[in-house]
Amino acid sequence: MSGTSDRKSDLEFAADLFKAADKLRGNLEPSEYKHVALGLIFLKYISDAFEALHKKLSEDEWADPEEPDEYAAEHVFWVPKEARWSYLQANAKRSEIQLEDGKKVDIGGLIDRAMEAIENVPSNESLKGVLPKNYGRPTLNKIMLGELIDLFSNIPMHDGGATDLLGRVYEYFLSGFASTEGKRGGEFFTPRSVVRTLVDMLEPYEGRVYDPCCGSGGMFVQSEKFIEDHGGRRDAISVYGQEINHTTWRLAKMNLAVQGIDADIRWNNEGSFHRDELPDLRADYILANPPFNISDWGGERLRDDGRWKFGVPPVGNANFAWLQHIYHHLAPRGTAGVVLSNGSMSSQTSGEGDIRKAMIEADAIDAMVALPGQLFYSTQIPACLWILAKDKSANGHRDRRGEILFINARELGYMVDRVRREFREEDIAKIAGAYHRWRNKDHDEAYEDIPGFCKSVHIEEVSEGGNVLTPGRYVGSASVRDEAVAFEERFAALRQSLSEQFAASHELEDLINRAISSVEADG
Repeated sequence: MSGTSDRKSDLEFAADLFKAADKLRGNLEPSEYKHVALGLIFLKYISDAFEALHKKLSEDEWADPEEPDEYAAEHVFWVPKEARWSYLQANAKRSEIQLEDGKKVDIGGLIDRAMEAIENVPSNESLKGVLPKNYGRPTLNKIMLGELIDLFSNIPMHDGGATDLLGRVYEYFLSGFASTEGKRGGEFFTPRSVVRTLVDMLEPYEGRVYDPCCGSGGMFVQSEKFIEDHGGRRDAISVYGQEINHTTWRLAKMNLAVQGIDADIRWNNEGSFHRDELPDLRADYILANPPFNISDWGGERLRDDGRWKFGVPPVGNANFAWLQHIYHHLAPRGTAGVVLSNGSMSSQTSGEGDIRKAMIEADAIDAMVALPGQLFYSTQIPACLWILAKDKSANGHRDRRGEILFINARELGYMVDRVRREFREEDIAKIAGAYHRWRNKDHDEAYEDIPGFCKSVHIEEVSEGGNVLTPGRYVGSASVRDEAVAFEERFAALRQSLSEQFAASHELEDLINRAISSVEADG
């Protein structure tokens, strides 16, 4: 399957499947059900991939379809007989299954046994400790498990192509669970609108792609899809990531395996700041959606860290620690896209204004994009994109040293429901197109400022404006409130306006009372 129409039909199929699976959830919490459903989809994927290659090898007189090394050579996981989907499907509705060793289990126990068997295969070392193995717990409805297996059995077999439907289904289920979990969902899933915007702006065709807080791996998945859509080679990029949450790391490992992406994803419980798993990595592209405004990131233990090129970040907010960690990991001509809260563009507290000033003066900032509110599962507040560049005069690009492109995208997108917004394809194209016209000297169209949407600004003007990076201040849109105005100033203005309205109200009240008194006197 390939092309836009196939992608759309894949999406419709995945949406219908999610609705059907959600009906089976019963009273199980989405955060718990997520691991049940995604684990089974993963099992279906690797089993289908195995069966497809097994069939191919069986037709080759020189190949051995029962030799695990044959599968490792094709980057396909070896699946033991007791873990293959056909075996699970055949036993899905049985209340009790007797094993070869005489033990009796239900379908939950059989799934756990399948997961363990897959992890114990030497050539499947990358899956060790990744797969969920608690399907046999007494509290899990085994009838629901059997029905889920039947439901997922209707997903077509693995076709060996880059646009495999199971990968699409896994991604859609991640998105669906993020939506139902609300704020907790934002911890493992960045909305596709935001990821697509970053990917289309940075265009990671080849080289090293890194995410220091990779969640369930969505940045990498969309990077690979971008390459496919533009006729590139998937093996032209190398993928690196780190994640602090072990459960989320497991989701990422399964997600990338389902997508057929070979990636080096590290985990430790200290995180990228305190135990950088890839200290020597210098990436060509970094795409990241760090947690916003984290106050307990342990900054007091890192006051003298060598990553703080532009200034020591405040211990009460990790935003500028993330920006500097990411800039530190950029290759000499690397670019980065970082999602942060709007406060990062204008805050003056705890030295953040000084760090931002140093970044501006060092020409580390390529572009700033103001996003609309309600794009995220975890927060309704609007956020922004920081586009960083190590060398703004790099080959193939227009020399933009001393300039920053500001894009105001706050009016773009549409409401998919009453609480969440998404970008349309044309919205993403508008943002990425403006950036590429501004940055690429060989672009078919010349860049022009568009009042209310985008403007190229010299850093001297930014400096004169107090080193505030809010696009609304520069693009000239009267309809967008300038969020760079300090909270105290806005509060004072609101208080003054309220006082004036109270005063006017008292005057009107006095006027009415005098009129009533006059009528009574005349009467």
